[in-house]
Amino acid sequence: MAKVKVGVVGTGFIGPAHIEALRRLPNVEVVALCEVTAELAAEKAKSLGIERSYTFDELLKQDDIQSIHICTPNFLHYSQSKAALEAGKHVICEKPLAKDLAEAEELVELAAKTGLVNAVHFNLRYYPLARQMKVMREKGELGDVYSVIGSYLQDWLFYETDYNWRLEPDKSGDSRAIADIGSHLMDILEYITGLKTVAVMADFNTIHKTRKKPLKEVETYSGKILKPEDYADVPINTEDHANVLLRFDNGNRGVITVSQVSAGRKNRMALEISGSKKTFSFNSESPNELWIGNRDGYNEVLMRDPSLVHKEASSVISFPGGHNEGFPDTSKQMFKEVYAAIEAGKQPENPTFPTFADGYRELLICEKILESARGEKWVEI
Repeated sequence: MAKVKVGVVGTGFIGPAHIEALRRLPNVEVVALCEVTAELAAEKAKSLGIERSYTFDELLKQDDIQSIHICTPNFLHYSQSKAALEAGKHVICEKPLAKDLAEAEELVELAAKTGLVNAVHFNLRYYPLARQMKVMREKGELGDVYSVIGSYLQDWLFYETDYNWRLEPDKSGDSRAIADIGSHLMDILEYITGLKTVAVMADFNTIHKTRKKPLKEVETYSGKILKPEDYADVPINTEDHANVLLRFDNGNRGVITVSQVSAGRKNRMALEISGSKKTFSFNSESPNELWIGNRDGYNEVLMRDPSLVHKEASSVISFPGGHNEGFPDTSKQMFKEVYAAIEAGKQPENPTFPTFADGYRELLICEKILESARGEKWVEI
């Protein structure tokens, strides 16, 4: 069986995560890695066991590479996705799809024109119990959605000395916590409920108005104590914490909280979706259990098990119940669906995976949330 040959662009946290997931698919082979310089690309390729390394322009000239994964900082997503599509490559892009709506709209139109497979890495949809909640809602088991409560909490920016390129608007954009993790939350809420968010009211807070940016590369001081002169004070203009009220197209309401300064919360996305028949409660740090609340009977806990979920959800489960699946498996399950489309040679008419159009949708919501926070008012979407 001929395998789809893949090139991955970027080797931060998420690039190697893509590579690990792709290596678990029988019909895919990661053959090339790309970085900002040929020297760095060669070094990273060797460390990750990838035979070929290129700069970006060189990568696009490789005729045997059919698919490109864009895993670079946000400000590069638009230009690199556009160039890859124009080179005839299928594209899987990290979120956000672009830095603004005009760029995202252009990418959606270009992808549609080419017919190439396009996807945005909203992988958290692929927790099996997220798919189960969606299917249960579609079958009428949840009932009409009354309310949604969501949160996404992390602590990796808890200290003023915590620093990363995502804190710099020229690289990451004008929103940080909402754009970085709030986008995942908004995507999965609309995915599960089938509702559209029609208006938002946001309140942002920047806990650390100034952060200390290390003047040395992380690798050079790992495990060492920095002195005051090893930092530069940098003003911070993006949000550490955000609360957002939501109005949905069924007339009902929701609320989300997003924070990157919640001590002890490493990567916790929590959902509570209340309907006219049941309530669903799910927490990504315990992704193999779904709490189901009932008004007039016992509450239930559903274990992730292919023999217990609806058959439409069992397709994103690889192991029996009790053999836990988590974050790395979400990318594998998403890429499994994406590469089935790539093997077919074109974007499906009704894709099961998140597309560039979904990337545009989440960018739109994030921009409206940012507009609301700045104006301290309700903003319609």
